[in-house]
Amino acid sequence: MVFKAVCMLKGAGETSGTVFFEQENDSSPVKLTGEIKGLTPGEHGFHVHSFGDNTNGCISAGPHFNPQNKTHGGPKDTERHVGDLGNVTASADNVAKLDITDKVISLSGQNSIIGRTMVIHEKADDLGKGGNEESLKTGNAGARLACGVIGITQ
Repeated sequence: MVFKAVCMLKGAGETSGTVFFEQENDSSPVKLTGEIKGLTPGEHGFHVHSFGDNTNGCISAGPHFNPQNKTHGGPKDTERHVGDLGNVTASADNVAKLDITDKVISLSGQNSIIGRTMVIHEKADDLGKGGNEESLKTGNAGARLACGVIGITQ
């Protein structure tokens, strides 16, 4: 059974986008595709946050989704939050095209991201290697530019 989800990202400024998620079965990786517009060129932190709550903008989405209570890391690290997807890179046209495959997030089971919030950040994620306490929590990725709740789709 193929699982599919979608997230519409919206921010207070110009930043917006659509992220599509697809997973072949419970144990296969999740493929993320789509694009995010209105970003400054360069890297931007890209994370799944705990709550599907955007009532107070992106801040009410809470911290990174971290059911195993680990420290922040990069998508290829063993020690990472489930929601740590690293960075996406915006080109000179202010658009980041997404083509990510991740083996930790899921669209079902205990690591399911359905109903949680996807957030694109102002700065690059240092992947937990910034040498300070904030790096181990957020990757020093800065303000939340845009967010949206991840929902099931056909």
